[in-house]
Amino acid sequence: MAQNPVAVITGGASGIGQALAVEYARAGVDTVVGYFPGDPHDPHHTEEQVRAAGGSVRMLPADVRSSADCEALVTAAVGHYGRLDCVVANAGILRRTALADMSDERWDELLSVDLGGVMRVFRSAVPHLSAGSSLLAVSSITGGVFGASERSHYAAAKAGVVGLVRGLAVELGPRGIRVNALLPGLVETPQSLDATNSAGAETLARLAEGVPLRRTAQPEEIARVARFLTSPDASYITGTDIRVDGGITVVQPS
Repeated sequence: MAQNPVAVITGGASGIGQALAVEYARAGVDTVVGYFPGDPHDPHHTEEQVRAAGGSVRMLPADVRSSADCEALVTAAVGHYGRLDCVVANAGILRRTALADMSDERWDELLSVDLGGVMRVFRSAVPHLSAGSSLLAVSSITGGVFGASERSHYAAAKAGVVGLVRGLAVELGPRGIRVNALLPGLVETPQSLDATNSAGAETLARLAEGVPLRRTAQPEEIARVARFLTSPDASYITGTDIRVDGGITVVQPS
């Protein structure tokens, strides 16, 4: 049985999830990383980076819309490593859709991934967690703080993640389980660089001019905060949402 702490991460084929798996490896945390089978990014790149950092990892296909897939991730962690210490619900999608074009199917798909997926993986994990364990959900400043045109379903899901975290922090606190949310700002990831559904490189660069630090974040900068929030160093932090946004949400409009 593993003596190292063990983490489950969803959405780990690229971006923040991949960076977090590497950060955990450097910190001596073993991981089970879920990736969406239809993701165009090769999950083996995550595996290679984790092993290069000296970590142990299992990569498993997982669609967080499926309760069975979420259960399988948790079962793999407990079965292979013998324990589970933290879960990071990072999987998410972004689709640009105006309200006039918002079919029930588009609405349901996004909320099922970005909000329902968080609930499913947390629900699967909680029976295996003990005092000192933690749950972390990746929300966003979009929804968590701001609105965004043609992304109301995304904002609704990400705002819902914050509410879910607060409720679970109260519910699970007596068991010593911490639950928090992370609200990234402008981060250079494959999703944010998608000009069809998100900002795209040119818009991202323009928006970065309004950030007090005058730049976007790299996934590793978000991952380091996630690692902290799920570590014993954050043992008295629960029910909160931490912005990692370079200060953009405190800028007074001019």
